[in-house]
Amino acid sequence: MRVCVIGTGYVGLVTGACLAHIGHQVICVDNNEEKVKLMKAGQSPIFEPGLSEIMQSAIQSGKIEFTTDLGAGVAHGEILFIAVGTPPLPTGESDTRYVEAVARGIGAHLDGGYKVIVNKSTVPIGSGDWVRMIVLDGVVDRQKVLVGAGGGRSDETLERLPEFDVVSNPEFLREGSAVFDTFNPDRIVLGGNHPKAISMMQELYAPIVERQFAADSSLPPVPVVVTDINSAEMIKYAANAFLATKISFINEVANICDRVGADVTQVAKGIGLDSRIGNRFLQAGVGWGGSCFPKDVSALIHTADDYGYEAHLLKAAVNVNQRQRLIAVEKLQQVLKILKGKTVGLLGLTFKPDTDDMRDAPALNLIEHLNRLGTKVKAYDPIVSQTGMRHGLSGVLVETDPERLSDGCDALVLMTDWQQFRTLDYRKMANLMNNPVMIDGRNFLDREELQRAGFYYVGVGR
Repeated sequence: MRVCVIGTGYVGLVTGACLAHIGHQVICVDNNEEKVKLMKAGQSPIFEPGLSEIMQSAIQSGKIEFTTDLGAGVAHGEILFIAVGTPPLPTGESDTRYVEAVARGIGAHLDGGYKVIVNKSTVPIGSGDWVRMIVLDGVVDRQKVLVGAGGGRSDETLERLPEFDVVSNPEFLREGSAVFDTFNPDRIVLGGNHPKAISMMQELYAPIVERQFAADSSLPPVPVVVTDINSAEMIKYAANAFLATKISFINEVANICDRVGADVTQVAKGIGLDSRIGNRFLQAGVGWGGSCFPKDVSALIHTADDYGYEAHLLKAAVNVNQRQRLIAVEKLQQVLKILKGKTVGLLGLTFKPDTDDMRDAPALNLIEHLNRLGTKVKAYDPIVSQTGMRHGLSGVLVETDPERLSDGCDALVLMTDWQQFRTLDYRKMANLMNNPVMIDGRNFLDREELQRAGFYYVGVGR
């Protein structure tokens, strides 16, 4: 099928590259010329395992193109994905101006055959009809311009509106494993009111549904949930809100464990074996962050407020998370007492491993708070240190290796559970420190191994 993906962030670029990989003819559109040049050269502008290889293969096979020309993308695609960002506003609601601009732009270029316009961006509930309205506004604006230029009859021209339908197809990709998740989804959600549009989307995803590119092709077909647009949009918000609440719950339990002498890792194992609960997202630590959980939970709270309902549980989950981000400060103060004049090193800066994304990362809150307490902060991150990224970072010295990080530190705090951190030379690092203290903010490291290396180990809820 012919596909156009508008927006090449995490969702758009992964979606476009993976759809090209399974055989569709894809054009990806972005208004950033430098970014488009980079992608044309086969280079991914984001760090995502496996993505560069998928892109380069699709380019070589002629299945994917990159352009700044929205008109060319719209003319090409039978299915048009809107995959631009919807960042949070200070009020907590989503900023939909990029979605609006793209929808209007699509309308300005629609001409001819039937199209399916897909909301892949995480948009407020009820956006299906809104996007349709904006697309039609773009169509009408363009036709008025054409009528004015050609002197034709405006009433007849405006009657010939192009055929299109809007579908909601929320994404459930995890940064760091987005390519894997695309080929091995737990489910595919399609929200729409028109059988033709749903049928085309089912044809688009058929190779994935049939697990032709899955890690385990023997599994049954991927479940496809077909529903109305509003329910599809709610599924996305509800899924992320539930996972965020589950993490806040285990962090609350961890804080109680700290006070009563229980070990939250054992508690999580014990409750996770209950089939009604499950063991995923029960890892206590320094809280959740990133581009999805904070934004989506806030947006759902804001939507509830708009419709006269106060989402007490979701607000509590956010409050627990905000407090949890500074749990490392409490533990540092318990061990070191006064932090003013001390040096603290952070292992990890990104909000999770296998990504270069630092949006709303807990490490940023910790850096800011330690700076206010008069603490010198250093950090080492496998991606940030390697690439030299410094955007949004202040009040922290980014070191190039773990030994430089450890040198002269009074404590280390593990903030991101990068797999590489399991095998560092901790004995050497301990010898370089003023005080070999390790605050394991993810309960990720082997406590006994750290202790043998000379560290005073402190976990979360342990």
